[in-house]
Amino acid sequence: MPRTGADPCTMIILGAMGDLMRRKLMPAIYQMAKEGLLTDDFAVLGAARESGTHEAFRDAMREALSKSDEIQTVDEHVWEWLRPRLFYVCGDLSRDTVYMEIAKRLETIDATRDARHRNRMFYLAVPPSVFTTIVQHLSTSGLAPRTTSDTVRPWVRVVLEKPFGRSLETALELNTLVLSLIHEHQVYRIDHYLGKETVQNVLVLRFANSIFEPLWNRQWIDHVQITAAETVGVERRGRYYEEAGIVRDMFQNHLLQLLALTAMEAPSRMSASGVRDEKVKVLKSIRMLTPATIPDNTVRAQYGAGDIDGKQYPAYRDEPDVSPESITPTFAAMRLYVDNWRWNGVPFFLRSGKRLRRRTSEIAVQFRRPPHLMFGDATAGSMQANTLVMRVQPNEGMSLSFEAKVPGAAAALTSHVEVASVQMDFAYADAFGETTAPAYETLLLDVMIGEATLFTRSDEVEAQWRVVDPLIRFWEANRPKFLDTYAVGSNGPDAATDLIAKDATAWRAL
Repeated sequence: MPRTGADPCTMIILGAMGDLMRRKLMPAIYQMAKEGLLTDDFAVLGAARESGTHEAFRDAMREALSKSDEIQTVDEHVWEWLRPRLFYVCGDLSRDTVYMEIAKRLETIDATRDARHRNRMFYLAVPPSVFTTIVQHLSTSGLAPRTTSDTVRPWVRVVLEKPFGRSLETALELNTLVLSLIHEHQVYRIDHYLGKETVQNVLVLRFANSIFEPLWNRQWIDHVQITAAETVGVERRGRYYEEAGIVRDMFQNHLLQLLALTAMEAPSRMSASGVRDEKVKVLKSIRMLTPATIPDNTVRAQYGAGDIDGKQYPAYRDEPDVSPESITPTFAAMRLYVDNWRWNGVPFFLRSGKRLRRRTSEIAVQFRRPPHLMFGDATAGSMQANTLVMRVQPNEGMSLSFEAKVPGAAAALTSHVEVASVQMDFAYADAFGETTAPAYETLLLDVMIGEATLFTRSDEVEAQWRVVDPLIRFWEANRPKFLDTYAVGSNGPDAATDLIAKDATAWRAL
């Protein structure tokens, strides 16, 4: 299905020599150029502390494309179109001098453009600790003036990477500062999970198919499981992970976004404000975790040393830049409730961890078992609940399990009927004959056309922090001498199994 092309703009990437630019942003920009989504009046202006020239920057980006996992072969015709549109400015992003240089370079880039094409997207590919400093400089330098309407042209938009703060208090401070300088409609808080096809398709599955929506409530759904499992450890991110931990890194953003999309009501219209309004309502309906309820509804653990397929992996405490006495969790699981009319009493089980058995992200909706089974005790014991699974990654798609009779000569009107679970499966690659667009490509294009549905609004960020902040504070105030560990390549700690078993169910196997 063809996509709308981007508005003409200059994309100013602050922190352009970093890992995010090389691994995600540059491949996404290249892919957009290859698909003809960028106009001739498109340019990239990179800014970073490292010294360099336009040519050196272009060479670095060409090398990044050649090493990218998302691009099989670089089309030289596409690269020759893109290369002269890449520019570079060197400077310390905490000082005003570099913003003067950016302004001069933008004047040169815009000199031959129609005034309506002088749109600017500022992408902060930098650590969150310098967000406030950079936004202040963008405002005081005049590079990012505040506008009162998203219809103003040329437009200015600012993209912020997660995490948005490291607590409710810091998130409130960051939002207050940012919104005092630029308007909400100019701010795009990016969460790459929301750019994945399956995440976007949750709304289509629910609201474009009449067979599901009547069942999407406490009367027919037993529980929901949301999983984000990784096989990798913290790799070279030990210092960051010691500060963040699994809850800040995955639950506050990715998993709560998946929960909100799964549980939200239908918006009155498919618009950014309509969708985000409904997500905020869900997040505000989540039952607060308290010191009294946290022990029975949450689990934390760390991965230990172990062997996977003959290869030895270190424990988290032995990773580079990690304290040998660290109690930072690399796995967490929790039971949450959405206290509203639709979901009252339905548990939402969330889990995420590193060094687990398989890499997978999915939403699994398990329906209630039939109220009466007339096929005999043996058959009843083997019957499985119907489950609808939305696979976010890998192999994006959906599956629905249901019960069917095993072929055989069972006597009529007897209870000796053999039943087995079967699956209907849908995969994007099989159905549409092509791979889905990488998340960053989708999200960058949305910024360029002013489509904010897949981005997080300030009140949404704050509502997410209100869910996890009590848990983080409780865990930090109740520090155990030793944290439970789980084997690398496993499904996680035994305590997580016990958590979900309290509701007479079990985690889906990884």
